[in-house]
Amino acid sequence: MRLMRRLQLLPVGSLVKTGRVDHADWNYRPLLGFVQRQRFKLCRRLMAPLPSGRVLEIGYGSGAFMPELHSHSTSLFGADVHPFASAVAAVLREHEVEAHLAQASAERLPFRDASFDLLVTISALEFVPDLVGACQELRRVLKPSGALVVVTPGASPAIDFGFKLLTGEDPEADFGDARQRVRQTLLRYFAIDKELRFPPLVGRCLCLYRALRLRPVVTSCTAGQSDPAAKAAPPVLACSSADPDNDSLP
Repeated sequence: MRLMRRLQLLPVGSLVKTGRVDHADWNYRPLLGFVQRQRFKLCRRLMAPLPSGRVLEIGYGSGAFMPELHSHSTSLFGADVHPFASAVAAVLREHEVEAHLAQASAERLPFRDASFDLLVTISALEFVPDLVGACQELRRVLKPSGALVVVTPGASPAIDFGFKLLTGEDPEADFGDARQRVRQTLLRYFAIDKELRFPPLVGRCLCLYRALRLRPVVTSCTAGQSDPAAKAAPPVLACSSADPDNDSLP
């Protein structure tokens, strides 16, 4: 069964460092790594009952989780603000993972409307300056029948203190109040299908990670995305490594 097998992650020696807050190597440390990998396990549990299809990871970083996403997709895409898409794609190909990666922000995704069956974003939305713009874009590129899986870190003085002891990093300095705003902003554009926590059955003060599987809220503005022609169109547009010469946006 998919949930019983080991997580498929890039080897630590293959990771491309893409920026100051790219701490993918933490996933492989003895204690911290156990905690960090729970994010991926929560995501995998929420993806498990969904059919395979076109998958986009927003904030893919060094691509550590893309081998796992590859096993759940018919075609795999990624968007991130860093300029190392080609280097990460090359590493993924070495590990038999074909991914179409674009340098793009969550607020301006270079893909056509209703392009994807599944969107995944893990510990990324809390870094996005314009959460409203990002949520509008996520809803735009997601098929009306699709799902969005989001994993965000918990926020409390106790959690932040423990995290700082383990890593030396200050979550409050990195995130500000973004962790608290992610959920309420998402719920303006999506409805919760299922929610998981790690550890399970704990209160907010001890919740390290919260994972949501969401469905788009269909409004008059998004109803047109169900047009069959839009679904049939290939998803990649400008700014994608798969189509570098197309400089027109929809």
